[in-house]
Amino acid sequence: MNTSTRHPIIRAISLPILVLFFIGLMLGFSTQLGEGRQDVHAAGIQSSGFADAVFNASKADKKGDIMVDCSSVSSGYVAVSCKASKRLKFQVVKDGSTYNYDIKSDGSVSILPLQLGNGSYKFRVMENIVDSKYAERFSKTVQVTLSDPNQPFIRPNDYAKYTASSACVQKAAELASKCKTKLEVISSVYKFVSTNIKYDFDKAKTVKSGYMPIPDDTLRDKKGICFDYASLAASMLRSQGIPVKLVFGYGEGSYYHAWNVFYTEETGWVTGSFKTTPNKWNRLDLTFIANGSPDDYVAKDANYSDVYYY
Repeated sequence: MNTSTRHPIIRAISLPILVLFFIGLMLGFSTQLGEGRQDVHAAGIQSSGFADAVFNASKADKKGDIMVDCSSVSSGYVAVSCKASKRLKFQVVKDGSTYNYDIKSDGSVSILPLQLGNGSYKFRVMENIVDSKYAERFSKTVQVTLSDPNQPFIRPNDYAKYTASSACVQKAAELASKCKTKLEVISSVYKFVSTNIKYDFDKAKTVKSGYMPIPDDTLRDKKGICFDYASLAASMLRSQGIPVKLVFGYGEGSYYHAWNVFYTEETGWVTGSFKTTPNKWNRLDLTFIANGSPDDYVAKDANYSDVYYY
């Protein structure tokens, strides 16, 4: 079976397109892992608890060197650890939608979101046979009932990888300590990322298929590509209990790109020209904002086509 066509591969945004969107006034933009997270904001908004995502080997389904932990599906994720001599993919199938993930074959743990809502999921571990052909090595069907719809988007996963001790989480907590509302937290993180992280044109030219960001590396290096921006923003905001999706799709229908959408029950201004709509997902494209694109471009749905959510 060929599973290679469904998995999104991060691609660099071409220089001409970036130049087109970087024209404009530089804008400032201010804007989670474990159950029972502590309140970390002594002076500011109180955290509702740090939502973790962990692998529980004692509860995992096992088949040889394959372990799939479905014990936390109500919390919006599945965890997997496998060992093999060949390349592996983990497949999530629900209602005709399929997500294919590259997973490591050295026993490393992958945390993968259940972003397709409640219902029957099929989990499959696929092993590479030849070229782009894969054969099934494990399969299980699980009924998922999320404890709330936002569970997959308030926790770490392979696409937004952090722990309670991560530098990006500590920075987010520092920013949040000065805020009185979640909207202020979003605004503070927005401003911090857009003013401190620069676009890495060299990385965009050389990044390879299968690249996965480390948010703390982006924070340390102060530069990155669109995937890095989106992963860092998701990590910082999720760690403060704010639901955030990392989105892959197309900008103006022609180039592959990564951005975020966040959920808030509040209405208000994130920047001087960006106002949130309450009780809905609002777009956050820090790659473009940090490099001069106006807020009204990011606000227009016609400029974006969502494909995958993480």
